[in-house]
Amino acid sequence: MAHYQGRKNERRFSGIKGESKTNFSHLCSLPSLSSLQLRINWYYLPLTFFLVIGLVGCGGKSPPASQPNAAGSSNQDSNLTFFDVTLEQADEVGRPIWKVRAKRAKYTQEKQIGQAESPYGELYQDGKVIYQIKADVADIEQDGKQLFLKGKIFATDPSNGIVLQGNELEWRPQEDLLIVRNQINGTHKQLQAVAREARVKTREQRMEFSGGVIANSADPQLQMRTEHLIWKIKEEKLIGDRPIQIDRYKNNNISDRGKGNAAEVNLKTKIATIQQNAQLELLDPPVQIASNSITWNMNAETVTTNSPTRMFQRAEKVTVTANQGEMKIPQKTVYLTGNVNAIGQRRQSLRANTLTWYLDNKLVEAQGNVLYRQVDPPLNFAGETAVGNLQTENIVVKGGSSSGRVVTEIIPQERANRQ
Repeated sequence: MAHYQGRKNERRFSGIKGESKTNFSHLCSLPSLSSLQLRINWYYLPLTFFLVIGLVGCGGKSPPASQPNAAGSSNQDSNLTFFDVTLEQADEVGRPIWKVRAKRAKYTQEKQIGQAESPYGELYQDGKVIYQIKADVADIEQDGKQLFLKGKIFATDPSNGIVLQGNELEWRPQEDLLIVRNQINGTHKQLQAVAREARVKTREQRMEFSGGVIANSADPQLQMRTEHLIWKIKEEKLIGDRPIQIDRYKNNNISDRGKGNAAEVNLKTKIATIQQNAQLELLDPPVQIASNSITWNMNAETVTTNSPTRMFQRAEKVTVTANQGEMKIPQKTVYLTGNVNAIGQRRQSLRANTLTWYLDNKLVEAQGNVLYRQVDPPLNFAGETAVGNLQTENIVVKGGSSSGRVVTEIIPQERANRQ
C-alpha cells in the first residue's frame, strides 16, 4: 500500500493510568468500524502495532492464509499517511503531559518514526501548559515517558515569552526537563543566546546553555562568552562556572571587558561579580584591574575588590598593589587600603597604609607609614603623608602631627648601584 488516503483522518494516543487509547474515528468508512476503540498498554506495545491495527481494520479483512508473506512483502510499502493527527500522553492520574497535532503525517513502520507536517502542540506540567511547540516539518518519536522531535523546532514559554529554537527537542516530564539541541538560539526581552544545547529545569525556572555559548543582555548591554552559562530566570541572574569573558558596550562599542574563571551577573541590579583570576580592563580611564574577586557595579559605575589587588594605568605605566581597593569610574578616582605599593615607570615607589589616586590629575595622596623611594637621584623619604605626581617624581612628604619631622635618606651612588 503506497499511502492510505481517507477523509480527514484522525489519530489520537492518550495515556491514562499507564494505558493508551487509539481512536480510528473517520479513518474507515465502514459503519461497523467507525467508532472502533482499542485499549492497549502503552509501555509494552510500540507505535507500529497501532498503525497495523488501523491498516487491517480499514481493509475490512485480513490477508488470506495462503499469502504468508503479505504482511512483510517487499512489494508492500510500509509508509502510511494520516491527516489531522493528534498524539497525546497523560500521567498516572490522567493529566496531560504533552499534545502534538499535525495536519498531515507519514509513518514508517521500520523506523517507527512519524514525519509530521506543520506540527504544533503543548507540553504540560501539573496539567498546565508550560511550553508551546511548533515546526515546519518534524520527525516525532514517543515512548510514553519521553517525547522527541527532530526538525526546525520552536518552543515558547507562554508565561515569560522565552523562545528556544533548535533542530532537536526532548521532553522528559518525569525529570521536569526540556532539552533543545543542535544550533540553539534563545530569545527573550532580557537575553539572547546561542549555544549547542539548552536544558530547562521547568519547575526551577532554570536554564543551562552549554557549548560555544554567546549570550547578549539588553540592559545592561553585555555580551558573555563561555562554555557553560546558567540562567536563573526568576532571579534574573546569569552564572558562569567556567572561564568567561564579559564585554560591556556603550553606543554599540566595547567600553570595558571582564574575564575570570567564574562570574555572576545580576541583570536586575546590574552588578557583575568576577572570581578566580578576575581581570577587568577599562577603556576610560585606561586601567587594568586584577584580583581574585572583583565586584563591578555597572549602575553605580564602581569597581570594588576585597582581596589583594593589582591596578595598572596604561598611559602613565604606573602599577599599584594593595590589599583591597575601590574605583569610581566617572570621577576617575581610586581608593586603595592595606599594604599599598605604587611603582612608576622608572622604578620610583611610594608605600603607605592608604592611597587615593586621582587618575585625571595624575596625583596621589598617601597616608600612614609613608615611604617614598626614587632611583635617580637615589634617595628615600619617610613620613606620615605624601602628595604629588609619582610619574614626574614630584612628591611632597610630610611628617606626622606629633613630631612633624620627615626622615630623608640620601643614598650614595655606589650603594644605589648595588640596589
